[in-house]
Amino acid sequence: MELVCPAGTPAALKAAVDAGAHTVYCGFRNETNARNFPGLNFSVRELREGVRYAHQRGTNVLVAVNTFARAGDVGIWTKAVDDIAACGADAIIAADLAVLDYALKHHPQIRLHLSVQAAAATPEAINFYAETFGVQRVVLPRVMSVEEIEKLNAEIDVETEVFVFGGLCVMTEGRCSLSSYATGKSPNLTGVCSPPGDVSYDEEGDKLFARLGGFTIDGFNAGESAGYPTLCKGRFNANDETSYLFEDPVSLNAAALLPRLKKAGITALKIEGRQRGKAYISQVVKAFRQAVDVLDAGGNAEAEVSAMLSAMTEGGRETTGAYKKIWR
Repeated sequence: MELVCPAGTPAALKAAVDAGAHTVYCGFRNETNARNFPGLNFSVRELREGVRYAHQRGTNVLVAVNTFARAGDVGIWTKAVDDIAACGADAIIAADLAVLDYALKHHPQIRLHLSVQAAAATPEAINFYAETFGVQRVVLPRVMSVEEIEKLNAEIDVETEVFVFGGLCVMTEGRCSLSSYATGKSPNLTGVCSPPGDVSYDEEGDKLFARLGGFTIDGFNAGESAGYPTLCKGRFNANDETSYLFEDPVSLNAAALLPRLKKAGITALKIEGRQRGKAYISQVVKAFRQAVDVLDAGGNAEAEVSAMLSAMTEGGRETTGAYKKIWR
């Protein structure tokens, strides 16, 4: 299976390539990129140089133009597509119908991958994108079980890519109504569901409170590790009980499921984390590349990566997410 790895900066791209990534994915430093974090991402010149570095070492480069264009202002989205073609990247990751249509008509030589932002998870939806825009791969939303993915692959003639490590979003990708309500900002366009400018940590007595847009998301006692205030992973009072109502603050780690994902017909394994530093990228990519190679050789992939990845998960805790829907 192809290992698709994050590159939030030119340095992270080189780290991922050198660590053994089959493919890296990145984005421009503007609103066309759903990970539009301050201080991250690529200029056109940096992308051109990054593509050259990757290609010289046998690594492919995918570029995300995966936000939804604003009405009457699609110029930066179409320019992004033109710039990607000029830089010689291998594929565009997109969700907006207009972006897909423009890329197909003006640069038919470039592969099109359907972003997870499109949340396409049925044969009907995926086949529509394939037949209409020539999409060759779909990144599946993180809400499907392995059994559902296997059934889906039997009904489509499109490559499938799934997330196997990193942050876990429990909402429809990029469209979190909770975050939009709290901050007044679109997670799709601003690049994060909890923009740093809306985050605050306030000490009150012997407790520390994490807030987002003025809303209290969690409270921590003295000496307790304080997590980042993400609404779906906050603790709330409901029915006289305080708990994580939506999702525990844990990271996705599907290393144990690699053999099952391969059997389900998955083409590519995606690592989340374009906001991460090059040291994190290097370690995670090395671990998963080793696991994929061991799996191809008939060995135990999980044993190869478990120790290497345990320290990289949120709060030292991990989950297989929806891949094992035991609550069903």
